[in-house]
Amino acid sequence: MSHANARLTVHGRQLIIDRVAAGRPVAHIAAELGVSRQTAYRWVNRFRAEGAAGLSDRSSRPRTSPGRTGPEREQAVLHARRTLRFGPLRIAALTGAPIRAARATANRYERSRPGELVHLDVKKLGRIPDGGGWRAHGRSEKVKGRGIGYDYVHVAIDDHTRIGYAEVLPDEKGVTAAGFLGRAAVADLGAVQRFIKPHCPWTNGKAERFNRTLQTEWAYRQVFTSSSHRQTALAPWLEHYNTERIHTGIGTTPITRVSPT
Repeated sequence: MSHANARLTVHGRQLIIDRVAAGRPVAHIAAELGVSRQTAYRWVNRFRAEGAAGLSDRSSRPRTSPGRTGPEREQAVLHARRTLRFGPLRIAALTGAPIRAARATANRYERSRPGELVHLDVKKLGRIPDGGGWRAHGRSEKVKGRGIGYDYVHVAIDDHTRIGYAEVLPDEKGVTAAGFLGRAAVADLGAVQRFIKPHCPWTNGKAERFNRTLQTEWAYRQVFTSSSHRQTALAPWLEHYNTERIHTGIGTTPITRVSPT
C-alpha cells in the first residue's frame, strides 16, 4: 500500500517507465505526473536495477535498530500507557527509561504569582447513553449514542500554579461561561478578558494541554456507563490532579505553588 501522501502509485511509476521506454524525456514525464525529476529518475533507476519488483513500495523501517528498547521494558511501557494513560515523562519515571528527547519552545512563559492569569476553555464530550456506549459494548446498531448531545466541560487553569478547575455544564453560552468563571475564581475579580487569535489554539496552550490531560486521565481512562457516572468521577480526579499528580511543567504538584495564606 502506498504512503498516504505519495504522489505515485505502482501504476504511476509504471507509466514513468513506459514513457521513458517510448523515448520521452524524463523531465517532461515528471512534469506531466506532478512529481520532481529526482523522483522520476529514482523509479527509473530502481526499475533498471531490479525490474518490475523495484516499483513496489518499500518499508521505511531500518534494517537494524541497535538502540531499540528491550522487550521487557517495552511491554512495561505499553502496559502503563494502556492502564494509566500516562504520557512519556511520567512513564519514564515508572520504567526507569530515560527520555531521549523532549520538545520545547523558546516562547514559553509563566506568570509570577497565582491568579495573575487564568486560562479558560470549553471541551465538548459526547454524552454517554444510559447503560454505556460503544466503548462499553462495541460498535453496534443496538448502541444508540448519536443524537443525544454533548457535555460541555468548562476548564480553568491558573498560569502560575497550574491549579485546575472544571465543571460539566449543559452549554457554552456566555452566561454559562461567566457563571463558571465566577465559581472558579470565587471572587469578584474585576478581570480583563483577553481573546486568543482565532484558529490558533496553541496560544492558549496551558488550557489546551489541561484539556488533553483531562481527556486521557479522566474522560477516557475507564469505561463509563452514563454521563452522570463520568461526571461523578470528575471531582476526585481534579483533587488528584491538583494535590497528588506531579505536573511536568513545574516539577511539583500544583497545590505546592499556592501561598499558605
